[in-house]
Amino acid sequence: MACSLACQAIPPADNSSARDKIAFDLSLLDENGLYGPPDGKRSLDYEFCIPTGDAYAQAVGAIDPSAQFFPQSQGRIGCGEGQVLAIGNTHQADHEDILIELANLDYIDRIQPVDWE
Repeated sequence: MACSLACQAIPPADNSSARDKIAFDLSLLDENGLYGPPDGKRSLDYEFCIPTGDAYAQAVGAIDPSAQFFPQSQGRIGCGEGQVLAIGNTHQADHEDILIELANLDYIDRIQPVDWE
């Protein structure tokens, strides 16, 4: 049953609601997933919450190879009880497709930039 929740099909066509979950402008990223001036390009780290459980982590990891999981942290996004913080990075092939596919998952509510201090 856990896999049936985590391994859901991606809805076809309309990605507008998925894009609404992404709290940064994807058009700022170049083809390598980098942003900034030509002499200061950098990648963007992003965070989101997923439900606790190996099936969810495996499903997200299959979509986003950069995803790392931090069950002991709420992150700035504020993961709650029964959730795990996940952090990914845009410096990877197909970064935009990856973000859209993550945002299409029913159990991901928001994807926002990481504010490292």
